[in-house]
Amino acid sequence: MAVLSTQETEYGTLWIDGFKSTALNVFKDRSKFHGTIIGFLSEWVSSDKLQAVSDFHQAGLISTLHRLGSVDLEGLEKELLRHVKRRPIALVLPCLYSELEGDAVPIIVEELKKVEYIDQIVLSMDRMTLDEFKSAASFFSQLPQHLRILWHDGPEMQRLISELDDNELSIGERGKGRGSWLAFGYVLATQRAAVIALHDCDIVSYNRELLARLCYPIANKSLGYEFCKGYYARYGRRLYGRVTRLFVTPLLEAVTLITGHVQLLDYLQSFRYPLAGEFAITTGLARANRIPGDWGLEIGTLCEVYRNCSLKRICQVDLIENYQHKHQELSPQDPDRGLMKMAVDIADTLFRTLAAEGVIMSEAFFRTLSTGYLRSAEDVFRRYSDDAAINGLELDRHSENLAVGTFRKALELACHKFVEDPHGSLLIPNWNRVTSALPDFLDRLYEAVEEDHRMVQLEGSLIT
Repeated sequence: MAVLSTQETEYGTLWIDGFKSTALNVFKDRSKFHGTIIGFLSEWVSSDKLQAVSDFHQAGLISTLHRLGSVDLEGLEKELLRHVKRRPIALVLPCLYSELEGDAVPIIVEELKKVEYIDQIVLSMDRMTLDEFKSAASFFSQLPQHLRILWHDGPEMQRLISELDDNELSIGERGKGRGSWLAFGYVLATQRAAVIALHDCDIVSYNRELLARLCYPIANKSLGYEFCKGYYARYGRRLYGRVTRLFVTPLLEAVTLITGHVQLLDYLQSFRYPLAGEFAITTGLARANRIPGDWGLEIGTLCEVYRNCSLKRICQVDLIENYQHKHQELSPQDPDRGLMKMAVDIADTLFRTLAAEGVIMSEAFFRTLSTGYLRSAEDVFRRYSDDAAINGLELDRHSENLAVGTFRKALELACHKFVEDPHGSLLIPNWNRVTSALPDFLDRLYEAVEEDHRMVQLEGSLIT
């Protein structure tokens, strides 16, 4: 192999980091660099240093922390071990019992066994019988961290939820929002953590690098962040993330065309994957935030963070090269299921937040929005079609157009819902309000979880 000059090495590195294997084909057509660059590429590919890298552009109202080159995971975890002495981390995992039988949870558990900087793990589990609770406790007992399972269907937990309803503090229907909120309450009650990280349990491409990158911006106190949102690419043989690509992105564009630049809209458009389920937050901010109990959880959380936190304290971080999880059905004929319901809840949450910000939305606004969304969706579809083409990915135009049509129907349903009842469903109250009304509630929540834990211990569970 030819010896590379410093200039050639820097040039080759730039292309490798920017375009991965595509650079190989680019340089084949450039005779000037053919010999040296092909040799350079071959050496890097064989040494496992080749990594996909995002750009390093900073745009929008929040900080973006990119994934530049290969990640020194061991070094990052060592740093986290130092930072958690000042800011201990709790990991919250919303989980369904059925997910224990899937492909993702065993992978996640094996990765978490290697994580030393997480102090406690809280699993928030719904729709689970007593026998299933015991089985889940046994399965997760292999984790070395301080572990607790919030059994939503346990008798004491059900009494606590009923008490909230009786005191006009309803936490809504079963779902990820309610489960996350209860888990945050338990973490606050234990007073063990200064940082809460949350991610889903259906990530089949999970590795502990994702968790380390999610936690680091908040755990490192010198960075000054209070909220960190994850983002990533989602693709396989085709592009995924239909709700983000074909609904949220064009919807925000269409609303902005009507209202002009509202800071909240500019803020939401700053996030590269606003519907990502992964975020890290300080316990102080978690205590102050309200959240939706439905599929509007991700957008609603971003809006509450905007309300309660300075923009310079908010960031997003590139977590992983490619993210894969289970895919929801589109459900175009049923607004109470699948991506159709998700889109309705997202739009409903957005409208109510905009109204609270003083944006006037009349029936004429919504008629214009429906047409504007469709035009923006067509433009966005073309961009992603081009993106798929240059990357050699499949694109089913029929299914993409069907998704746009479904999301337009969802948007019209959300518009009608808002016009009929502008106040609508309330957000789950924040923990400050709950403890003001029921000062000992967190203590009783803690005792309920601990009592369930003692029960499974007495019956032979291995949780410690």
